[in-house]
Amino acid sequence: MAELDTSSSGGKKGPGVKKGKKLSTRVDLTPMVDLGFLLITFFIFTTTMSQPTAMKLFLPKDTEKQEEQNKVKESGALSIMLANDGKIFYYEGTLAEDGSNFQVTNFNDIRSVIVNKKRSTNPEDFVVVIKPTPDATYKNIVDILDEMSINEVKRYALVEIFPQELELIKVAGGLSTN
Repeated sequence: MAELDTSSSGGKKGPGVKKGKKLSTRVDLTPMVDLGFLLITFFIFTTTMSQPTAMKLFLPKDTEKQEEQNKVKESGALSIMLANDGKIFYYEGTLAEDGSNFQVTNFNDIRSVIVNKKRSTNPEDFVVVIKPTPDATYKNIVDILDEMSINEVKRYALVEIFPQELELIKVAGGLSTN
């Protein structure tokens, strides 16, 4: 609490009387500290903690045979390979030995490729296989995952690229020569 020192030398005033020293006010801060801790405790207990956010995952159904776990119909598969400079190579189904179904596009046109394949395929069979090349950037991978979310593709996988696909990309100029 606040205290005021009022001790002075009697009631005499005049020329021969010394004035008493005036002492400053003293403020006791103990109640203020208590109040501060009470307020901090109140705000901690009444604040709602941030809820963790997570991405929804659509996991495959369990099967009795392990070899049938990740089987995909070839007609429903769309393989997308991410290369440098925003180039995207893709093919539907299985890659032809001569590479005749191997095509190139960019991020501006990949949405139409995904939508067309999704429309022409049974929803239960449709799956997108994403294969980044060594030259693909993190941004490219995030962008293609965003496309999966935008187009509501429920089944997609991020896998390693096959050597024959890598050779086709090199021939098409989609990889740097480093």
